[in-house]
Amino acid sequence: MIEWVSLSAEARPVPRPVATLWVWATAAGGALTLVALHNTLIGSDRPGPALAALSLLAALLGLCARFTAAPGTAVLCWLFLNGFAIPPAGTLTWAAHRDTFWLTCLVTAALLGTAMARIHHARAAYRRVTVHVAASTEQDPEVSGR
Repeated sequence: MIEWVSLSAEARPVPRPVATLWVWATAAGGALTLVALHNTLIGSDRPGPALAALSLLAALLGLCARFTAAPGTAVLCWLFLNGFAIPPAGTLTWAAHRDTFWLTCLVTAALLGTAMARIHHARAAYRRVTVHVAASTEQDPEVSGR
């Protein structure tokens, strides 16, 4: 027998993602800060740590963003990485293998962060709903068939 239960009564909804423009603004500010910190501490001759830091930033921003924000987040991080973390600073260049790899890393990090957040929120919502439904059927003996 199917029992219809109102989910809006006590179950908390899945959190809404942050607006894409806020995610992109945070990506631009965070990437600028990380690249400046990288250039100050390590120098612009080693872009590997900057790529790792920007990938981590993209993944963290993906935790609160929509899937549609991932490409823009990756491109913004790549612009700061390419423009300021490698010599000559302030000049955008395109080296096919290197920049394709960098963009792939950044997009993958942003998408993985978003996917992890969505899975976590869905599992938490499922646990809340199943606990709520189980508790309501245990309290009402007519529904549980006892």
